[in-house]
Amino acid sequence: MRWRPCGEDAALLDCGSLDEMRAAHATVLAARPDGVVDLVPGARSLLVVGGVAAVQALLADADPAHPPAGEPREVTLDVRYDGEDLGRVAEDAGLSTDAVVELHTGAVYTVAFTGFAPGFGYLTGLPEPLRQPRLESPRTRVPAGSVGLAGEFTGVYPRESPGGWRLLGHTSATLFDPHADPPALFAPGDRVRFRSVR
Repeated sequence: MRWRPCGEDAALLDCGSLDEMRAAHATVLAARPDGVVDLVPGARSLLVVGGVAAVQALLADADPAHPPAGEPREVTLDVRYDGEDLGRVAEDAGLSTDAVVELHTGAVYTVAFTGFAPGFGYLTGLPEPLRQPRLESPRTRVPAGSVGLAGEFTGVYPRESPGGWRLLGHTSATLFDPHADPPALFAPGDRVRFRSVR
């Protein structure tokens, strides 16, 4: 792990892997060092705003192989598996579409980090046969609520936007509401399950 200063009172921790970032994030959340204003996890980084010296000292003594275990919040989303790429995902995985749905709904996912758009969570835990590349040519319009996958992640588009993930289906859940508290349905560390509905 390597630290880089960011402005007057922030620093970016470069991590060697997603698991290392998640361990650092969990360690800081559990200890709640004084002065920390915000933590922003990324795929291989953790931005610490405020309390940087305390966090650096904490992580210098931490065991990244055994981060503290908290009580994650669980979210279940109802999904209609009728996505444009469901057949292609099944074909590339050598499975039936029913088997793809069974694999996707049978896993428990963890929100590793958020980004791309407000409310968009990058969920880890995708079964190996479903780990497929992004589309070669992204769509200019992906409807809000679309459930997709790309690489090692699955996720849900919180609003209409361009996107290159392979679409499995859609949910009517609201993932981001600026008037809610908190506004985003997903937070790093949350557990997510998908449930197939017709």
